[in-house]
Amino acid sequence: MGWGTMAALPVEGKRERVGWYFYDFANSAFSTTVVTVFTGPYLTAVTRAAADRSGFVHPFGIPVLAGSFFPYVVSLSVFLQVLVLPLLGAIADYSHRKRRMLFLFAYGGAAATMGLYFLEGTRYLLGGGLFVAANVCFGASVVFYNAYLPDLSPPEDRDSVSSVGWALGYLGGGALLALNLLLFSRAGEIGLSTGDAVRISLASAGAWWALFSLVPFATLRSRRPVRTMPPGEGIVTVGFHQLRGTMRKAKGHPQLLLFLGAYLLYNDGVQTVISLSSQFGQEELGLPVSTLTAAILMVQFVAFLGSLLFNTFAKFVGAKRAVAVSLVLWTGTLVYSYAWLRSEAGFYALAAAIAVVLGGSQALSRSLFSRMVPKDRESEYFSLYEVSERGTSWLGPLFFGLALQFTGSYRVAILSLAVFFVAGLVLLLRVDVERAEREALPEGGDKGDTPGAPR
Repeated sequence: MGWGTMAALPVEGKRERVGWYFYDFANSAFSTTVVTVFTGPYLTAVTRAAADRSGFVHPFGIPVLAGSFFPYVVSLSVFLQVLVLPLLGAIADYSHRKRRMLFLFAYGGAAATMGLYFLEGTRYLLGGGLFVAANVCFGASVVFYNAYLPDLSPPEDRDSVSSVGWALGYLGGGALLALNLLLFSRAGEIGLSTGDAVRISLASAGAWWALFSLVPFATLRSRRPVRTMPPGEGIVTVGFHQLRGTMRKAKGHPQLLLFLGAYLLYNDGVQTVISLSSQFGQEELGLPVSTLTAAILMVQFVAFLGSLLFNTFAKFVGAKRAVAVSLVLWTGTLVYSYAWLRSEAGFYALAAAIAVVLGGSQALSRSLFSRMVPKDRESEYFSLYEVSERGTSWLGPLFFGLALQFTGSYRVAILSLAVFFVAGLVLLLRVDVERAEREALPEGGDKGDTPGAPR
């Protein structure tokens, strides 16, 4: 485990690694409380309150069905991330301002999230704008957070370090979500309306994000730049130039690009299953909201254990094989959903199985990619990784929606997502990790890898 590898680190290195772990603990509250549970239903209710008799709102003169407003807001935030994250990564790598930019976006996102407390009445535009700002800041901060991984651990330790970070993230997101669900369920007993409870829960995620970000802020160190700024150029201009250079030089890392293609596919499947499993449970199985929210909460804590379990598994078979096994298990959960899932108990079993493979597939993918990244260009390449995570996030829901529309079956729709896991697995199996690590080395360089370590 990542904790064990810290024994050989100097005190400063131990503090820095623990601080890095805690950023996952801090920002996961936004993913669970804000994105997964509360914002969608509540913002949709606020938007409906502002709608005309036909059920439409008109942001900036554009007619939008009230029920479609939140999905459009999510799509806009993802689109903006795709535009700005590669540029931000290039800027941060050139100036080595990872620490400063990490906390600029962390506290910008936390502030926007706390602002959601004022989402009430018919203020749907306020809610949409704050969510877009918070989600863009969240994605940007994760670019710089991920880019610290090569600084904090040698290649042979990254599976462990990445897995512990993911595990603590699930623990943090689950802990706050449990408190917020308790508040929501007892709102009437303490004189709060359900709307008040939701607004407090949304704001608490921002406060949690800001509070626990103080730990990495106090421990992470800035690194000195290894490249000097060209005379007469500003940081933004340099960022654009380096972004073009990154895209051009990435062609010289075909194994890295092959891995990104695989990740783009299977991660889209992962995100779609996460976002639509509640809809499947409600519409196909008729499960109540209480069951769905309890399952979401359970996933956070089981995923904590799943991250650590897959880290142990990766020590024996290698990270690539462990991710491949997780994709086979992901496919199996979809087949089970299609053919055998009929009851509430089965839904809990499905959620537990998903939770086990969820943390492992994500944590090990991050550490695997970190081995393929050229040294001193971590931020710019991790911005491409983040874009790969988000750039096709509309494909899975579209695939699900089309399958549902043409067949009328939620079971066929959920099974259709298997294509993303199977296609991602096929590409992943073609990735040569050792060759990717050689491609990442400068000529005659050494990344300090351990010969013979499992891949």
